Parts: sequence; C-alpha cells; structure tokens
Amino acid sequence: MTTTHTLAIPGGRLRYEVRGSGPVLLVTGAPMAAADFAPLADAMASDYTVVTHDPRGISGSVLEDPTQDSTPELRADDLALLLDALGADSADVFGSSGGAVTGLALVARHPQRVRTLVAHEPPSLELLPDAAEQRAATDDIIATYHRDGIWAAFAKFMANAGFDQGGEGAPAGPHAEPTEQMLADMGRFLAHELRGTTRYVPDIAALKAGPARVVVGIGDASHGLVTYRTSVALAELLGTAPTEFPGDHGGFIGKTGEFAEVLRKVLSA
Repeated sequence: MTTTHTLAIPGGRLRYEVRGSGPVLLVTGAPMAAADFAPLADAMASDYTVVTHDPRGISGSVLEDPTQDSTPELRADDLALLLDALGADSADVFGSSGGAVTGLALVARHPQRVRTLVAHEPPSLELLPDAAEQRAATDDIIATYHRDGIWAAFAKFMANAGFDQGGEGAPAGPHAEPTEQMLADMGRFLAHELRGTTRYVPDIAALKAGPARVVVGIGDASHGLVTYRTSVALAELLGTAPTEFPGDHGGFIGKTGEFAEVLRKVLSA
C-alpha cells in the first residue's frame, strides 16, 4: 500500500509517498518526481520503508515563490525535515542525477542522518577538467530556454549530456506527449534548477569523514554520457571505485528488477 502525504517546508510544501516496511530508504531525484521512481520503490518495498517525493517546485511540491531557485542545499534540508516527519533518525538514501547531488549535500550538511548514500551518476560538472566549458554550455542552455523555449533548450541539454533523443533517464522530453505539468516541471528545471545543481561542488572532506558511507553508482551502459565522467571523477576523489548498475542514466526505469537487486546488495554490504 502506498500512502501520500504533505509536509510544510520553508516557503512551500513537499508532497511525498511512503510504501513498504523495514528500514527507511529515501529515493530522490532532481528534477524527477516521485512518480518516476514508483517502479523502483515498489521493487524495494518488500525490504524497506521506501519514501519518494516531488522535489521542491516540481509536480505536487509547490512553492510560495515559484521563481525561487532550487539548490542542492535547500533540497538536502528538505530531506532532513522529511526524516523528522517520518520520525527517522537516519536512512539509507538513493539519489539519481540531480538527486544524487542532493544526497551529497545531505551527507555534508546532515551527516548523522544518512547510513549509506548511493549517488547514482551525479552531474557534478565542476569536478571535470573541462568544467569551464561545461559551465558555458549550461549557461547557453538556460539562455536558449529564455530566448527560444523548452524544446530548443532541451535539445541542447540532451546533446551536451550525451543522450540521444530516445535515451532513457533524462527529464521527460519531446518523445513523450507533454502534459501541462511536464512542461511546467521542465521549465522550472531549466530556469531554476539546472545551474545550481551542476555547479554544486561536493565537500569531499565531509563525504570522506563519515559516519555516512558514500557509494558512487554508474550505469554499465552510460559510457559516452557526461555523468559517466563526473561519477568516475567523484569516485576517484573519494578514493573508491564506482559501483556498476544495470542500464544507463535511467537504468532504474529501463531495468528496474535488475537495478533493485544491485541496490539491495549495495545497501546490505
């Protein structure tokens, strides 16, 4: 059974879902909402109390000021408040893409609240040797959105990330018939989330200090994606090897069962 709840957060409210029983597993994305993780949450619910949510400003999580930028720090603090609402001192956390960056910020800001963080392909572009070029590309994507609209910007985003137009795991794009909510979420991602997420610099010292264990996840089919490079760079800075998961950036969508099995093994290690 899945139950839906709302939580007051600074400047808005957070919509979240709870299913299953056992230790708490927070599943987080950015900009991906709770619905995108439902199959993975269902697959993990036999062993965990799985909590998914719509990140601030996305889908059912509304803000008083919809022009407020979404930063990893704000989203991390939201997760800490969510743990408070659940009565959980700590949780395992699976974060994908921008949600992996949220998870990195959560460990740095609230280290006692995380048992194990699985950071799956965080787009930590500042860790790359071509960070300046990546920064310029991100600025161009955002400027394109304001000048030419969602689809022109999205095409540039997909190309820079290394996706083809049919690739899984990117924010919903023109291959899907867009709903009004999808368009609103895409616009928010481009205007108010993309820059803050990709420019977040992980606090490597804090991540290594513990007590949280940080595991970097990488798709076994993600070669060619910029998030493959960022994941390798992060793992090297942490002094660990990345853990391979089935599929590419969105392997939890395309290969849910296999992905869940690897996630279980990582969390139980």
